[in-house]
Amino acid sequence: MISSPEPAKVRLEPYPGDEQLAILRIERPPVNALDQSMWDLLENAAAALHGNTTYRAVVITGGAEHFAAGADVKEMLDLSVPEFDRRNRVLQQAFHAVATAPQITIAAVNGYALGGGCELALAADFRIAGRGATLGLPEITLGIMPGSGGTQRLSRTIGIAGAKDLILSGRLVRAEEALRIGLVDQLVDDAEVFDTAVAKGLTYARGPWALRYAKQAIDAGAGLPIDHGLALEADLITECFASADARHGLRSFVEDGPRKATFQGR
Repeated sequence: MISSPEPAKVRLEPYPGDEQLAILRIERPPVNALDQSMWDLLENAAAALHGNTTYRAVVITGGAEHFAAGADVKEMLDLSVPEFDRRNRVLQQAFHAVATAPQITIAAVNGYALGGGCELALAADFRIAGRGATLGLPEITLGIMPGSGGTQRLSRTIGIAGAKDLILSGRLVRAEEALRIGLVDQLVDDAEVFDTAVAKGLTYARGPWALRYAKQAIDAGAGLPIDHGLALEADLITECFASADARHGLRSFVEDGPRKATFQGR
C-alpha cells in the first residue's frame, strides 16, 4: 500500500503469436499502486473477459518489477464513508469478475503483491511468483481490513488459520513461505516469471472448450451442498459432450490413441 504519482494503465490484449492467450497488464510505476482510476479500468477489463470467446487463458502481470503494491492510501484519505463504500465495491466487483472469468487465469507475480495487489493475485486460478516476491494483506496495520476479496479468498486458498495469521497480524511473507503455505503455486527465478506464466497459459489456451466448464464446476460447486454440486456437474458435462471439441477428442482417442487431439476451442 504505497502512494504513486503516476497515471494508471490497464491493458488487455492478445499475446503476440497466439490470440487465444490474453495478457492483462497493470502499469502504474513505480510499484503499481492501485488508484481509483485503475479500479475502474480493472473492472472494465475483467468484464470484457466474460463476453470474450477468443481468449481461453489470461496472464495477469504488473511487469518485471512489481505486481501491484495495493490501494493508493493517499487517495483513500479524501473519501467519505459512503464514497469509500461505493468505490470499494467497484474494486471488489472487479476482482470477482476476474475470479469468475471463464478463462483460465494465471498471476505472474514479481516484487510486491500487497493489499489489493495480493487480492488480485488471489482472484487468479494460479499464481506463479519470483523468488524475490513479497505478498501479504497488511491492511490491519492501517486500522482497516482487506475488503476486495482477501478475507474470503485467502481462507479458501491457505485455510482459515493461515488466513487469520496473515490478516490479523498484517505480516508480509516472502516467496519461499508463500509457496510453503500454498499462497503461490510455483516459484521461479524473477526473470522467468512472465515466460513461465505464458507457457502455462498457452497449454490452457490450446486446450478444449471443456476447460471453461470444468473451472465453473469446481468453483461454483465448492460452495454448494454435494447433491447440488453433482447436479451442476451433470449439467456441465452434458454441455461439454455437445461441443465440437468433445466429438473430436473422443474420436481422436479411438482412432489415434490418448493425448493426440488438437482442440479448436468450440
